[in-house]
Amino acid sequence: MSGMIINGKTGDWEVICGLEIHCQIISKSKMFSGASTHYGSDVNQNVSFIDAGMPGMLPSLNEECVRQAVKTGLGLNAKINRYSAFARKNYFYADLPQGYQITQFQYPIVGEGFVKIELEDGTSKNIGIERLHIEQDAGKSIHDISPTKTFIDLNRAGVGLMEIVTKPDFRAPEEAGAFLRKLRSIVRYLGTCDGNMDEGSMRCDVNVSVRKVGETEFRTRNEMKNVNSVKFVMQAIESEARRHVEVYESGGKIEQETRQFDPSSGKTKVMRKKEFAHDYRYFPEPDLLPLRLSDEFVEEVRRGMVELPDAKKERFVKELGLTPYDAAVICENKEMADFFEKAAKGHDAKKVANWLMGDFFAMLNEKHLELAESPVSAENLGNLVELVSQNVINGKTAKDVFAIMAETGENPEKIVEERGLKQVTDTGAIEKVIDEVLAASPDNVAAYRGGKTALMGWFVGQVMKASGGKANPGMVNQLLKQKLG
Repeated sequence: MSGMIINGKTGDWEVICGLEIHCQIISKSKMFSGASTHYGSDVNQNVSFIDAGMPGMLPSLNEECVRQAVKTGLGLNAKINRYSAFARKNYFYADLPQGYQITQFQYPIVGEGFVKIELEDGTSKNIGIERLHIEQDAGKSIHDISPTKTFIDLNRAGVGLMEIVTKPDFRAPEEAGAFLRKLRSIVRYLGTCDGNMDEGSMRCDVNVSVRKVGETEFRTRNEMKNVNSVKFVMQAIESEARRHVEVYESGGKIEQETRQFDPSSGKTKVMRKKEFAHDYRYFPEPDLLPLRLSDEFVEEVRRGMVELPDAKKERFVKELGLTPYDAAVICENKEMADFFEKAAKGHDAKKVANWLMGDFFAMLNEKHLELAESPVSAENLGNLVELVSQNVINGKTAKDVFAIMAETGENPEKIVEERGLKQVTDTGAIEKVIDEVLAASPDNVAAYRGGKTALMGWFVGQVMKASGGKANPGMVNQLLKQKLG
């Protein structure tokens, strides 16, 4: 059985987990007001009367937010509901001046779908999507300016959010990690959310319960709010699942409650006992009509979609001959996939992928550069691979040329030409070098002919050294074998 199994004193337990992910919608203005959504503005700069909850202010729905939600729904292979409606979720907290949040309750804009995740052992699994609904975000409470007061920044209040709820399909922390990375990749490809968990534009609530292996019923779950990185989500699932097993095995009972994960201790602690939906007194939002989408609108959004990571990956494997692993790594990021395609155009795609994932990634890491800042362009990387394929330079020289490209940004042909790095493929010239090397080491020649064939590597090395690294290694091997034969 796959998944994480906890071996308890009373038997084996399996982990059950579902996620709720809040994705901030990329749009220029907020969900129900014309205020800017710009991140990093001065405190309380992007606040309209609507966001501030002033009496008599009426919300008006931003079409771009609807379009982005539909696009995301299509990216999740999900049903787009032609009818959806807004509701008020009533709770009083300082970061929500209206005293209620406009959200969708019974009738979400997007219904059931699925996301395919790839696991490290090479298997894949579909994770069910329960729904996606749109709602407004709350402001931000800042607790560390004053020891006695909490400060409120309303710049985020009213920014559009998509809440994506999964089915309880995760059976291991790794599955949840793979899902979050895949979801982040999908929304970034679509341009519907930037997926930056560290900036809070993608936030995750984690629901965890456990049950004995073989049980089919779900037990009581606990929710951990706002876990803000993939790594912490994985840690939170494991720590909370182990806590449940300990409670059950010591004869205790799990209460439904909301908890918080503390990364420094790796443990979870109680925030509040769980509220139920009726505590929020949901009722239909009187200031907004139900949302009705035409088939034409949904089709228009579908036509404008980009190729998503799964489709791109499949194409790279089928058409360009990449391994599924290489294709998955390259396709996780749209910019990287575009860069690769440009570099591979007209060249050996598999070799380009090897260079990209080897020397190229290493160079970016070493120089702490983003892809967009790379001194080596996609075209130049492709041209370098071509010079090796055409036997103009050998693999060792190519590494030296790449190092120069990383410093100067020049094209590889120019570097090879100006520095005289073309490899020697003239048989006569290589033979001359080999003869000199053999003449200089008669003992090794005798030893080789006496059966010490492992010396071949030493001879190749000497010839390459004598030729300044420019001899074609394949020819050197072949000619040496003939002469030592």
